[in-house]
Amino acid sequence: MQPVKLKPKKGPESKIQRAIIDMLRTKGWYVMVTHGGMFQSGFPDLYATHSSYGPRWIEVKNPLAYSFTAAQLDCFPKLVANGTRI
Repeated sequence: MQPVKLKPKKGPESKIQRAIIDMLRTKGWYVMVTHGGMFQSGFPDLYATHSSYGPRWIEVKNPLAYSFTAAQLDCFPKLVANGTRI
């Protein structure tokens, strides 16, 4: 499996995201990084899927200092209301 290429970000969220990806992969998950941009505004950071546990969308936040974007506050409730687990 090829390593996931993260956006060239630095800081706590990037480190947390890398740790999440590494941990999930050791447990058999396939993980994809969403790249963000104009057409993905409000979309979760990671998509992960496992043969036994199914798909998951993951939003990575720094637990010491975070906020949700306006796009996330709009999009996440709609996704959840339609059965998407984030």
